[in-house]
Amino acid sequence: MTDEIPYLPIQEVQAEPAEITITLRRIHLYAVLLPLTFVLGIGLGYLVWGRAPIASASKAAANEVSQATTASSNPQAQSAAQDTAQDASTKVTRYEVPVDDDPSLGPEEAAITFIEFSDYECPYCRKWYTEVFSRLMATYPDQVRFVFRDFPLTSIHANAAPAANAANCAGEQGNYWDFHNKLFGMELGLSKDAYLQYASQLGLDVKAFEECVESERYKEEVQADFDYAANLGVRSTPTFFINGIAVVGAQPFEVFQQVIDKELAGEIP
Repeated sequence: MTDEIPYLPIQEVQAEPAEITITLRRIHLYAVLLPLTFVLGIGLGYLVWGRAPIASASKAAANEVSQATTASSNPQAQSAAQDTAQDASTKVTRYEVPVDDDPSLGPEEAAITFIEFSDYECPYCRKWYTEVFSRLMATYPDQVRFVFRDFPLTSIHANAAPAANAANCAGEQGNYWDFHNKLFGMELGLSKDAYLQYASQLGLDVKAFEECVESERYKEEVQADFDYAANLGVRSTPTFFINGIAVVGAQPFEVFQQVIDKELAGEIP
């Protein structure tokens, strides 16, 4: 599904993770898929952005997805795909994505800065949160600094921006992450009444919280995150940057583990 916004088209993730593509608007790029074989014998990969004509980027990514799928069931093809991945690894592009003043978990001096651009109403963001987030933080408690930045797809998710604003309001009272967990937990859904109930459950000053929510105090902050990511070229949620290396979609834990482990070992140029 694709929805238009006033200045830039945004596409929400609607396919399986291996089928997600992303392009950058300001520079010529191509997408490189590093084929991986993980759980249940499915060939999975992460997408990294590189230089190539925009018109060919999606086609190139789709071709490599097809090659990865073939490789998962064909040992010879798998070997060839791995050789291709090794050659492609020399072309990995890193993007300077600032932490800004957004909420973070983990030590500031961590070797890995892991930035997520996400949407509280996106089902794939919730899937990643449910299946990967806690495991990631438990596996790398000292090596990863996780940063959450907002990318609400307002044209298709009416509750995404208000939820992001509410999370920041909870952050005023030192409870951003607990509120963040409530939002993705979806026990009461996403609505003003739900936000107030979450605030009450967390022991927040509900009156002060409600005033913050009503005034949309963090509307500009949320919009600034969105604008930055959109100008960079982010088109779908969730999108991640691991020390500047782009990984797109609700990929399984093993994909992020491989990127992080290789980065910690200094194996990614």
